[in-house]
Amino acid sequence: MDNSNSLPLGSAAAPTKERTTSSRIKSIFSGSVGNMVEWYDWYVYAAFSLYFAKAFFPKGDTTAQLLNTAAIFAVGFLMRPIGGWLMGLYADRKGRKAALMASVLLMCFGSLIIALTPGYETIGVGAPILLVFARLLQGLSVGGEYGTSATYLSEMATKERRGFFSSFQYVTLISGQLIALGVLIVLQQTLTTEQLYDWGWRIPFVIGALCAIVALYLRRGMEETESFTKKEKAKES
Repeated sequence: MDNSNSLPLGSAAAPTKERTTSSRIKSIFSGSVGNMVEWYDWYVYAAFSLYFAKAFFPKGDTTAQLLNTAAIFAVGFLMRPIGGWLMGLYADRKGRKAALMASVLLMCFGSLIIALTPGYETIGVGAPILLVFARLLQGLSVGGEYGTSATYLSEMATKERRGFFSSFQYVTLISGQLIALGVLIVLQQTLTTEQLYDWGWRIPFVIGALCAIVALYLRRGMEETESFTKKEKAKES
């Protein structure tokens, strides 16, 4: 029996419509911008670790503080393959769009936690614990983003332009790193060293969280890929 007419309105398995060039480009742009924001948030940690290391760990040897900060940075790397695996499963079950929205939401939370967490002098060991938790979220996020965005860009592009549109994943990855370094240079030129150590290091994380919200809004308007919608339609028929 044909079940195509019984599908709920707006479901992933609804009949697909022919995409216009403008809608396809809009979706690819939204996916690429979100990718850039996530990699910006990821690299900001490394760019500003010199300034916020003292805030999250007890006073003492500066080298020990930086090593602790670097260790937490490594924890984020350990979470990236786990994030790629989990988000890949989620993308296959709930859709590429849903996975991309989830990944940028995780990155937003991670950046907000780092930006708003009080220092060690205020909440003690809670500060490094929250920093680790935030970095775990960011590791899951950027790991999940990498594979899902590559899949989305490839499936959303036309057959003859897949290589070109998929390349935007790496372009935006490097762009995020360059923007993070650009923010560092601007803040170093506009704030004093004392201000950077005191509160200025929080600014790039606030920027990242706000940009993640914008990316989340843009991704709400993305179209699901035809490959996924056809698969869901076949499952329902």
